[in-house]
Amino acid sequence: MRWRTTPGPDHYLVVGGLRLRVRIRGKGRPILLLMGLGGNVEMWEPLVDEIADSLTIAFDAPGTGESDVPRWPLSIRALASVTAQLLDQLGHPRVDVVGVSYGGAVAQELAYRHSEHVRRLVLAATSYGIGSVPGKPMALAILSTPHRYYSGAHLKAVAPRLYGGQIARQPELLERHSYSRLGHAPSLRGYLWQLAAIARWSSMPYLHRIRQPVLVLAGDDDPIIRVVNGRILASLIPGARLHVVRGGGHLFLIDQATESAALIREFLKGVEQPDQPSSEIEMSRHHLQALGLQRLSAWRRRRTHEAMPARTPPEKP
Repeated sequence: MRWRTTPGPDHYLVVGGLRLRVRIRGKGRPILLLMGLGGNVEMWEPLVDEIADSLTIAFDAPGTGESDVPRWPLSIRALASVTAQLLDQLGHPRVDVVGVSYGGAVAQELAYRHSEHVRRLVLAATSYGIGSVPGKPMALAILSTPHRYYSGAHLKAVAPRLYGGQIARQPELLERHSYSRLGHAPSLRGYLWQLAAIARWSSMPYLHRIRQPVLVLAGDDDPIIRVVNGRILASLIPGARLHVVRGGGHLFLIDQATESAALIREFLKGVEQPDQPSSEIEMSRHHLQALGLQRLSAWRRRRTHEAMPARTPPEKP
């Protein structure tokens, strides 16, 4: 099955026993788009409009939009496998990948475990999972429920604190995106399955083995994924480039789509442009690697301690 252009309606494919909604637009080198927690293909529209000179492939992840809800939670590794099978069915064995937030986790797993499918990798507003620096408590509390996908009033009330960036400074921007959320909300079970998957995932053990060219994009006003996570992520992937979006919140791919598209387009073309002084990256690289490895070691120690059976003191004679 080979679809090189799709100007019309969405398509539905059965992958791994799940019916998935797929949307393909444009012509040219294929770019796979992996959306964040609870998101759907409609939410990509601002960015897709800016990269109309490329062929874009987006799909509703299991449990979101119009795709099937799996009976049990799928791990991030399993979701990457589903994504690889989808690409095979579409006849696009090698693509560029853009993953945002939760989709960035799937993108990392895809690049590592199915490296033959990934040419270049863009990781936006995402982290390496367990061991990363937590977001702001209020933002994480809001993120724990999908209610913002079900109520326009609730979305309007929480969006500035949840997303930061342009949405916080110009709340009216949210009006353009509210239909894509409210009209294609994730199921409650599907959303909870995604939370369960991300809660037990980390890419830290294998980041040093990722060999594709990688661009890490991080917003310095992101309440969910703090910018330090982007710096650590870039420091742990060999040769990765980092670009900090000034004033960027969690949705900078959407509310700063023109700037984001330009960065992505130049990176995917292989044009090297320094995003920040190289001395800043080099000075921080060893410190950030140490910080990241320290957090991973602490997590491993906790897991080991929790797994050890409790010791019963010997009885006194």
